[in-house]
Amino acid sequence: MSTQNNNKITVICANILDFVDDPAIAGDNAHRYFEKGALVIQNGKVVNLGYEQDILPSLDKSATIIRHDGKLVMPGMIDTHIHLPQTEMVGAYGEQLLSWLTEYAFPTEKKFTCEHYSKDISNRFLDELLRNGTTTALVFGTVHTQSVDAFFNESQKRNLRMIAGKVMMDRNCPDDLSDCAQTSYDQSKALIEKWHNVDRLSYAVTPRFAPTSTPEQLQKCTQLLEEYPDTYLHTHLSENKDECEWVKGLFPEAEDYLGVYEQAKMVRKRSVFAHSIHLSERELCCLADNNAAISHCPTSNLFLGSGLLNLKRCEEHGINVGMGTDVGAGTSFSMLQTGNEAYKIQQLQGQRFSAFKGMYLATLGGARALDLEGTIGNFAIGCEADFIVMDYAATSFLKFRIGHAKTLHEQLFAMMMLGDDRCIEQTYIMGKSVYKRDAKEQFSTTHTLQLEEA
Repeated sequence: MSTQNNNKITVICANILDFVDDPAIAGDNAHRYFEKGALVIQNGKVVNLGYEQDILPSLDKSATIIRHDGKLVMPGMIDTHIHLPQTEMVGAYGEQLLSWLTEYAFPTEKKFTCEHYSKDISNRFLDELLRNGTTTALVFGTVHTQSVDAFFNESQKRNLRMIAGKVMMDRNCPDDLSDCAQTSYDQSKALIEKWHNVDRLSYAVTPRFAPTSTPEQLQKCTQLLEEYPDTYLHTHLSENKDECEWVKGLFPEAEDYLGVYEQAKMVRKRSVFAHSIHLSERELCCLADNNAAISHCPTSNLFLGSGLLNLKRCEEHGINVGMGTDVGAGTSFSMLQTGNEAYKIQQLQGQRFSAFKGMYLATLGGARALDLEGTIGNFAIGCEADFIVMDYAATSFLKFRIGHAKTLHEQLFAMMMLGDDRCIEQTYIMGKSVYKRDAKEQFSTTHTLQLEEA
């Protein structure tokens, strides 16, 4: 009986959009758009995609047809850099990176000594991701193992594809947030053994950034990456000019900021470096040569006054780039709003940033940055059926504005500029609806947090 149910065909009928390449490379051939399309799903995976008129007549009558007529179906969004513990402090006022860490980030992260708090924040965090149409994320935890345990536990319950790791810091941080090189290795190793490749979960070795790790701890990171070669490396790089100067003083033997990670042999495939704003030509070549990826975090870069990523240079070097909200320096879980800010950052540099580029970075671009193309990111046959239903009429003004759009690009651009979580009508995980706008959340939590004093 259960095998029969698992093999059942489900067909999603809607206007359907996905990407097969980067618009900067393939132009208009980078995307596929099926007006009145059909997405065929079996066992939680894509088995066919095309026009409704071509697909429906060929299906058995037992297939379940779900109609989202007039709506836009896209692959689920992929957030390539976000901080679980900073959920509580989104929108904290008035600092740049280094003082912001001291004033806001570190005190909030201390609360994750409490397992109850870790679980409640994990649930609120996941609720917000799904409400905003994000189905996969690369996530920073805290130094506390319970932050990762709680996050993976709650993600597993929801059958989500998530990547996360315990932060590793053994200097230049509060004493009660510091571990040591060996402890960070031991705890990370135990978490990898417990969670990596369990269901849809993956582990990321997570040194916070070079200033908070000794060379000994960075070597322990490399040891983990070599022992578990399909894990990820997730850290920060070249976000803030004062940070870059600090790194020069801490690592005078390194050629540049990326050189710190390079010397430790941490620049490789499945290494994702958040921000990467102030990079030299050598650093860009090094990232490209080693198949490492960048997470572009436009919202937080503007909020903290960190700088402007030159996306065109990344494209010229063939570096895989995804987008990250970087909550909580980023001020929205919405990848639409993140695309909005990405457009402005390129405008300030005299560069173009289309809606197609924004939607690509939020889907297939993110999958490529995470080395998950063919698993998530588009509707290629065999991909996991994580997708969203987007509503062009989510607000009366958006309906009015898009009603005057003459092309698909104009519609998408208006959605990216004016849209937010209200545009996400439903979020599907492995072919099953797990969030529906204006309905009671399937995964409800009390969100009544018993906050611990730091």
